[in-house]
Amino acid sequence: MNIPFHRPHITEAEIEAVAAVLRSGWLTMGPKTVEFEESFRVRIGSAHAIAVSSATAALHLALVAAGIGEGDEVIVPAMTFASSAEVVRYQNAVVVMADIERDTHLLDAGRLEEKITPRTRAVMPVHYGGLPCDMDRIMDIARRRGIAVIEDAAHSLPADYHGKTVGIIGDFTCFSFYATKTLAVGEGGMITTENADWAERLRSLRLHGIGKDAWKRYSAEGSWAYDVTEIGYKYNMTDISAAIGVEQLKKLDWMNERRAAVASAYDAAFAGADALVPYGKREGRSSAWHLYPLRLNLDALSIDRARFIVELKER
Repeated sequence: MNIPFHRPHITEAEIEAVAAVLRSGWLTMGPKTVEFEESFRVRIGSAHAIAVSSATAALHLALVAAGIGEGDEVIVPAMTFASSAEVVRYQNAVVVMADIERDTHLLDAGRLEEKITPRTRAVMPVHYGGLPCDMDRIMDIARRRGIAVIEDAAHSLPADYHGKTVGIIGDFTCFSFYATKTLAVGEGGMITTENADWAERLRSLRLHGIGKDAWKRYSAEGSWAYDVTEIGYKYNMTDISAAIGVEQLKKLDWMNERRAAVASAYDAAFAGADALVPYGKREGRSSAWHLYPLRLNLDALSIDRARFIVELKER
């Protein structure tokens, strides 16, 4: 069976939105990006939303805004994509790997404090597969120990944690809009935060450290003059990507319902299969179902994991 790497739900609405941007002559960050940020902010319920070029960029900027620097320690779960740790090294900080829960692959909040030292400055819970981490315990520990919480929510749009949408819990929440994600624009990301000062700085950092709304200097309402207030990065989103994002956001809940239905079908299909251990669930937390992880019970199999994968490809 030939299963594609990804298949985003793209319709004429996205195609026409991109065409409209192309016809406008304004391709880079501009009014469509602002529209996407505001629509996303309202959907999540956050005070601020800052669009960037990727979730990796979002995580990096969050570390910068949180003041993470050389020698600081950042706790990252052992089960995650490389970018979670890479961005820590961008800041010459130290990656401290923490253990995960066996059934969910999420950061084990019960063992988090074991990893905290006087040099710990932040923790990065990753909502693996789409299921939120134990944010109550993580936030309690972080507040008591004075460390920042930077949520890696690349998998978890839209996920819910005890009635709260992921995106309004930690100090920073970083989302991914990569081609395979639950909202796909090709390449893109978003940072949400409740802190106005951080939001203003993030907007500047994403575009070379230029003052906020720097793109307006090219429009009729802007000015040619601008200041570069600090060393920044080239992490801005384009209006082409934002146009896709605006349309994808309109059907976010419908797409989530479809994934949840597929996950339920998988649950039923794999029930009673001794060799397959489905992803764990937690009361009060709803997954975005970016992934449906399965763990192999090798004791119930006559082949190893590598051979299992090969045989799947042959079917």
